[in-house]
Amino acid sequence: MAVPFRMQWRMFTYVLKQRLRGNPRYPLVLMLEPLFACNLECAGCGKIQYPADILRQRLTPQQCWEAAEECGAPIVSIAGGEPLAHSEIDAIVEGFVARKKFVYLCTNAILLEKNLHRFQPSPYLIFSIHLDGTEKTHDRMVCREGVYRTAVRALRLAKEKGFYVMTNTTIFQGEDSEEFREFFETLTAMGVDGMMISPGYAYEKAPQQDIFLKRGETHSWFSKTLRDWRRKGWAFNHSPFYLDFLEGKRDYDCTPWGNPLRNLFGWQRPCYLQQEGYAKSFRELLETTDWSKYGCRSGNPKCAHCMVHVGYEPSAVADSFSTPGKFLEMVWDIVTTQRPRSKSRPAPDPSPGGRRPQKLEIAV
Repeated sequence: MAVPFRMQWRMFTYVLKQRLRGNPRYPLVLMLEPLFACNLECAGCGKIQYPADILRQRLTPQQCWEAAEECGAPIVSIAGGEPLAHSEIDAIVEGFVARKKFVYLCTNAILLEKNLHRFQPSPYLIFSIHLDGTEKTHDRMVCREGVYRTAVRALRLAKEKGFYVMTNTTIFQGEDSEEFREFFETLTAMGVDGMMISPGYAYEKAPQQDIFLKRGETHSWFSKTLRDWRRKGWAFNHSPFYLDFLEGKRDYDCTPWGNPLRNLFGWQRPCYLQQEGYAKSFRELLETTDWSKYGCRSGNPKCAHCMVHVGYEPSAVADSFSTPGKFLEMVWDIVTTQRPRSKSRPAPDPSPGGRRPQKLEIAV
């Protein structure tokens, strides 16, 4: 698990306490959307489709902090929309760090370079930069040329300034496995602190509906792409059990309350991915949602092909704590797949005549 040790320890002790208390439903990560406005209109996202008056709204820093205290999750993932478009995002992050909440600030990185001075490096802050593949693939998925180069430049600068930097990647129909294997090697060479990867969810408002993987297609793609990832030492920021799940080696049902979403409208039912009403409080969300209606085994067509990390990572974590044997298996997996990476290891040379694999058209 490619995260700071103190985050690993916090999560370990948090989950252990919940299990000792016999708590059947507890959150691991608060998914926080303080705004829906974004400077991109990606093919697989439905957030930007809201009316203009909604796109102008923002959660206040106080509302953000209260949401985190209310649900009690040790980690907050700030998404949107584009969080860096929020005028008080630095205050929001500073407040979470002061409360010792671990923060993933998810960003397309277009605004990161000019806003980096607003933040201070901290083991509680991770920039999670959206990169959906190599330059050609990423720019196609975000529907704008040049975004990949901007994001990589910001990634390098953030690393130079001493920030933790990870990437998040969404996989859609038609992606080439070998391209993404080279992509993971490229990110590793850049020195990223971890990589997140997930199949996309078929948002109802997404502009393109033919780009999402079905369950069998997800198994096929990930089993081919992630083969021997342990030996290669790719630093995925996931439970190894979740990656096994994507490859079809483990079978889980969803844990829809594991990563609850708080946005402009309240606590979204049932999860980060579906919009079936809102609760006024986290307690109301837990106690009044009919959880039997959700998950791949529920018969709900909206859940049939979903294998997204926000629902299944909590299931994998719960499984790893289910028996001493599985816990030791998970720990051994994490320890033995971490490949030491020299800070001086150069990234592939994007210049003409350099070492960049020409077939991938990667420019960094």
